[in-house]
Amino acid sequence: MGPRQQLVRAINEGQQAGRERQPVTVCPYPAGDVRRPTWVRGYTAGRREADTA
Repeated sequence: MGPRQQLVRAINEGQQAGRERQPVTVCPYPAGDVRRPTWVRGYTAGRREADTA
């Protein structure tokens, strides 16, 4: 899997976790991993989506 695909996967996983209202601590990426902030952005978008639904 290429770098771009990894980032897309991370954002999608984050969105799903946010929609399911899981705690942000479930992020599977360690500190310092470039996918972590991408996952968190997805998580934030998913939470916002869940809050408006």
